[in-house]
Amino acid sequence: MDDCRQLDRSFRMNRRRPNRRISHSKERRDAPANEGWQQRSRDEWLDKHKAQEMVEGDDRNQQQRKETVPRGICLTMCPASELRDREAQNRLHRFEMVTGTEKDKKPKGDPLRAVKEYSRPAAGKDSTNPCDLRPSGVLLKTVCYLVDEIVASPHLHPWTEVYSFVFDRLRSVKQDIIIQRISGLNSVTILERTVRFLIYASYRLCGEPLRLYDPCINDTHLQENLSRLLVCYATETGPHPNQEEFQALGLLYNLGSARATQHITQLPQHLRSSPAITLALSINRAFLERNPVCLLRLAQRLNFLQSCALHRHLVACRRDLLLIYSHGYSSRNCRFPLDRLAQLLSLDTSLTAQLCQAYGLEVRQDDNVVFSKASFTEPEQGKLHCNMYHSIVAEKQRDFSIGNVIHGHA
Repeated sequence: MDDCRQLDRSFRMNRRRPNRRISHSKERRDAPANEGWQQRSRDEWLDKHKAQEMVEGDDRNQQQRKETVPRGICLTMCPASELRDREAQNRLHRFEMVTGTEKDKKPKGDPLRAVKEYSRPAAGKDSTNPCDLRPSGVLLKTVCYLVDEIVASPHLHPWTEVYSFVFDRLRSVKQDIIIQRISGLNSVTILERTVRFLIYASYRLCGEPLRLYDPCINDTHLQENLSRLLVCYATETGPHPNQEEFQALGLLYNLGSARATQHITQLPQHLRSSPAITLALSINRAFLERNPVCLLRLAQRLNFLQSCALHRHLVACRRDLLLIYSHGYSSRNCRFPLDRLAQLLSLDTSLTAQLCQAYGLEVRQDDNVVFSKASFTEPEQGKLHCNMYHSIVAEKQRDFSIGNVIHGHA
């Protein structure tokens, strides 16, 4: 009996106890109630800290960008280093030489006449050296010099050479503006004079040989400068007293363009209702409606520079008038007075007769024109010279000097 009790006790002592489970329910119950709030606060603080770091980083980047924009310190129209180099390489233009040294083996450059030339960007070339960049005040002074002393000079010939020199130097001025990101009234004034010069040149050099004047290149640069000027009007604070003038010039130069027309319609009402823009819109409407009689009648009210902007459309306009009359008055027995036709075309009678003959129309000895839709033909290429029919523009120049026209005083 005792043996049985001892075995039973030994069995109970050697029996393996199960692993005790540890419950964390008490710890969870004893944890502070605001632990979740602390976690959220920590996350919010981290987010706020990151946002602040991003803002500070953007401010630093913006400040760094401002500091990296070069600011010119050259106070002359041409940097001294460039003048020395071009003088040594015999690359001075005759407009920049010291008077009396033009025929020397190595002419000397005049610091008061030399102007920085345009240089294409090239790999390894530093175009941001402040010593080679001119501030906005010097750039404006340079443009005024080019207009007053070169463009308006009665002693510098031929004018194709004047144009080539000024065109290149104005490109250099624009290059300095872009590199320094110059804005403000000086930039607007420079662009206004550049656009006037290019519009006048498109009229003055019309018909010149392609090797001396390329109208496509002139048009490309005119459109670029005009677009930049209109952007300045839209984005920069004024006042811009010449805005009405250039909005009208842009429409007259791009007559019939849907983009130019849409731009005008989006202008404020006080600009759209101004006399210059109202007249330009009426001429544009007549052009779109193919009403050359109305267009040429309205063109009589334009000033000289506006007529220069319009002049490149006059050939097509006069051609449309003759074509329409060739259909409307096509009859063997119909005679149209030459002087009346000259009045409609804004030409004198001799030029009107030449224009009719260029399109295959008969001009009788009794100064009458015989219109015929069957005889109307397009003139041969090169036979019709636009500059022969500039009287509608030339008569408006009167006594205005070119300098006053480009400065906007005409």
